[in-house]
Amino acid sequence: MKVDGKHYRTIWVADGGSAVEVIDQTRLPHVFAVRRIETADDAAHAIRTMIVRGAPLIGATAAYGMALAMDRADDDGALSAAYELLVATRPTAINLRWALDRVRAALAPLAPALRAKAAWVLAAEICDEDVAICEGIGRNGLELIRQAHARKGGQGPVNVLTHCNAGWLATVDWGTAIAPIYMAHDAGIPVHVWVDETRPRNQGASLTAWELGRHGVPHHIVADNAGGHLMQHGLVDLCIVGTDRVTAQGDVCNKIGTYLKALAAHDNGVPFYVALPSPTIDWTVADGIREIPIEQRAQHEVTRIAGRLADGSVVEVDIAAPGSPARNDAFDVTPARLVTALVTERGVCAASRDGLDGLFPGSAPRRAG
Repeated sequence: MKVDGKHYRTIWVADGGSAVEVIDQTRLPHVFAVRRIETADDAAHAIRTMIVRGAPLIGATAAYGMALAMDRADDDGALSAAYELLVATRPTAINLRWALDRVRAALAPLAPALRAKAAWVLAAEICDEDVAICEGIGRNGLELIRQAHARKGGQGPVNVLTHCNAGWLATVDWGTAIAPIYMAHDAGIPVHVWVDETRPRNQGASLTAWELGRHGVPHHIVADNAGGHLMQHGLVDLCIVGTDRVTAQGDVCNKIGTYLKALAAHDNGVPFYVALPSPTIDWTVADGIREIPIEQRAQHEVTRIAGRLADGSVVEVDIAAPGSPARNDAFDVTPARLVTALVTERGVCAASRDGLDGLFPGSAPRRAG
């Protein structure tokens, strides 16, 4: 995607392969800044503090973190230490473990002297694969928006509600849930997006709105609790969100508040779609509510907020009653029964074990009996 006319991915190799650079998402939307990552510790810090975020981008950053680690020490102990450092940064997004498992499995059989080069090549492959996957999601989701426009008789825009940020900032390029919106807009289908602010951290207001604005897609930021009201009044034609982990039976783990949107959509007969790249499917988990670990983040994300003053300076201020504690569950799980369909790079399927098996045969562990 482009920022002020220049194409960017969210992560790229710098200085001929001695470092990588990323867009610092903690400074958006007020400042567009690039952060340099030179070590595995830098990569872990970037993931943990959400300089990079979004399941696919977390996985890509971790893969490069492994490559950076191998540049400095390539023995078995260093390989194991880098893996353990990076896998502990974010517990919920399955892409992190998927990418690290893939890199470790590829490097372990190699002679230590060959590991660094192989790690850099594999990290680049993971990034390129993610771009291709997101393009596929975009094409398949575009058809759903096209169908929604046809149901309206071609009159007026297709009104889409989304939650959190599942655009190109959450991936290497294109995005997951937002990719179909970009493609619809580029294809001349009128589309308008209701952007949930997505507290805490405000990824909708800060990141999704910033992306859409740069691409020229019409949108409005709305309070998180406005979605049900908009649906009741016929102002939402479909919902589409991303996800950090999908179970083998189609339960969806995404940013906190997604479950409430799915409930409202179900009550109002609004299609609720989830866009996901195949590495986000956790074939080892069946019951998302009981089995997916939910990240508990710092209280200050709830009790404080950042904003820009009239003089252009960016400050963080307290917004909660002094001394009141806060709980900060970062994700919730939407049961498969509330999901209209899953949108993947291979097509659209029911949110069910059979639906996923149909698109990805042989991926799930063999069932007993």
